[in-house]
Amino acid sequence: MPHLDAAYNLARWLTRDDHDAEDVVQEAYLRAFRFFDGFRGSEGRAWLLTIVRHTCYSWLEKNRPAEVSAGFDEDAQAEGGGFDPDMMAAEGGNPEAIALQNAHRRILNQAIAALPLGYREVLILRELEDLSYKEIARVVDVPVGTVMSRLARARKLLRQSAPLRAMSGLPAAEVQQ
Repeated sequence: MPHLDAAYNLARWLTRDDHDAEDVVQEAYLRAFRFFDGFRGSEGRAWLLTIVRHTCYSWLEKNRPAEVSAGFDEDAQAEGGGFDPDMMAAEGGNPEAIALQNAHRRILNQAIAALPLGYREVLILRELEDLSYKEIARVVDVPVGTVMSRLARARKLLRQSAPLRAMSGLPAAEVQQ
C-alpha cells in the first residue's frame, strides 16, 4: 500500500474530516486497483493522488455540493493539538513551548482549512506532500503556470490571514508585502 499516508493526507485536507478521508481513500484505492492495468508511466504517486483527488471531488459533490461550488467553508474545523511524545522530547520536556507550538499549529491548520479548495489542494500537494509543480499539474489537471499561480495566491491568502498575522505579531501592511 505505497503512498497511503499521502493519499490520506490529501483526502483529509480536502474533506476536512478524518472519517470521510478514510472512506475516500478506501474508495480511491479500490478505483486504483480496478484500473491498475491502465496505468502507464513511472509516477505512481502522482497517479494515485489524482485518483484520490477525483474521488474526493466526487464525494464532496455528492455529500457537500455547496462546498465544491463555493470552495470556501467559514466554519472549517480545527485540528486537535494532543500530546505528542516526540515533540515533548524535542522541546526538552518544556510544556509551555509545546503548548505554544500546538497553538501555532492549530492556527496554521485553521488558516489552511479556510483556503478555497483549489488553493488548498495545491498548497497541500506542494508543501506537505512535496510534489513538484509538474506532478501537481498532472494531479490537478491544469497547466504548470496555473499551479504556480494558485500556489502564490494560496501563500498570499495565508499571509493575509488574520490569525496568522496575530500569531506573527506583524501589522497587516507588513505581512502583505
